[in-house]
Amino acid sequence: MKTFPALSSSLWMVWLAANLVGLGCSRQATPPPTAKSEPAVDAVLRAEVVELHPQAWPMTVRVQGGLTADEITVVGAKVAGRVAAVQFDLGDAVPSEAPMVTLDRTEFELQVAQSQALLAQARAAIGLAANDDGVTPVPERSPAVLEAKAVWEEAATRLRRLQRLREQNAVTTEEYETAIAAEKVAESRYASALNGANEKVAIIQVRAAELDLARQQLADAVCYAPFAASIQQRHVAPGTYVQVGNPLMTLVRTDTLRFRGAMPERHAHRLAVGQQVRLFIESIAEPVEATVTRISPTIDPMSRALTFEADVDNRAGRLRSGLFAEAEVIVDPRATALVLNAGAIQEFAGVEKVWKMVNGEAREQVIQTGERRSEAVTIVDGLQSGDIVLTDASIGRVARVEATLVEQAGGNFVSTETPDEASPDAPTTRQIHGG
Repeated sequence: MKTFPALSSSLWMVWLAANLVGLGCSRQATPPPTAKSEPAVDAVLRAEVVELHPQAWPMTVRVQGGLTADEITVVGAKVAGRVAAVQFDLGDAVPSEAPMVTLDRTEFELQVAQSQALLAQARAAIGLAANDDGVTPVPERSPAVLEAKAVWEEAATRLRRLQRLREQNAVTTEEYETAIAAEKVAESRYASALNGANEKVAIIQVRAAELDLARQQLADAVCYAPFAASIQQRHVAPGTYVQVGNPLMTLVRTDTLRFRGAMPERHAHRLAVGQQVRLFIESIAEPVEATVTRISPTIDPMSRALTFEADVDNRAGRLRSGLFAEAEVIVDPRATALVLNAGAIQEFAGVEKVWKMVNGEAREQVIQTGERRSEAVTIVDGLQSGDIVLTDASIGRVARVEATLVEQAGGNFVSTETPDEASPDAPTTRQIHGG
């Protein structure tokens, strides 16, 4: 135990009083605890602000799809034969009606010559010359018919003469009946000759059709392009023997492409022919404009989506069939929304906020954003029309604000001052109260 030297009673009282005074001073040096106060407002912040109002924000639906050719066709052989020549190859541009594949024509030329000979034979049988191609055969004028008609007329004349003699009893009944039978036989022979002539005329028509068919087969030995296109695939080479219908070339027309997409069922009622479509293709920097041209009449029961097509102008040839594309279909061009430039929005730990004017001071405001287009972002929750926010969130802090009001167009901020209005003496800021 610590001991102290003996002191006189007076000195002991002085020492005790001094220690008590020191203890009281040390307790008064610690200030009492105070309640937590609001953060102090910093010095004045000069900043540009914008007042929010609904802006034109066309309603779009984003879908996926692909580009397909306007026309794809496999050109096949119309006749059987051996390929003699191929005029085009993969990727070549083919003009309309240009010959693409030629078959050996020797056999077809012989068939034409044979058909011509048979036709000449049929025409000669009815009394027409081989070079009378433009003359239409008349059965009544054929030699056999004319001969039978003359015999019939002679028998009819003799019968009429015998009828007059019989009235004078100058001819026997036997002679008269023989004349009647002869006239009927002559008439029958005329009818038979006329039928034979009609048959020969029909044969002429058959031979003429056979000649036309032989000539058509000769023409079909050369395969022509049905429209201006490009060769997507070549199926034959010289020497290949093809049957009727075998593929020769696959043609694709790409001067106009079709974007084929599927609109979700919940937006299907908004889709209409003529709506504008923006296509985003990975290999193309700028969006490609298109127009909805065709809409399926039914919704696919499996995908619950409505198929549609949009024509894409590709005369420059920079797009190819089969490319994948994302499309924005503008289903409501008159829609509006609250829009801010991305620079006015600050994000930290997944929370988005802006600096909103409240009674002349900048305060944090948590928001929820929606669709983004370039630097423009829609505001879904947290702000309303008439609210005033800082255009640059990076300089935001709790402070009184001397604000310069700017306007917003499509998410871009535009100063309200013009060069003619500005002057060295004119104030550039004004106090704006929000909230």
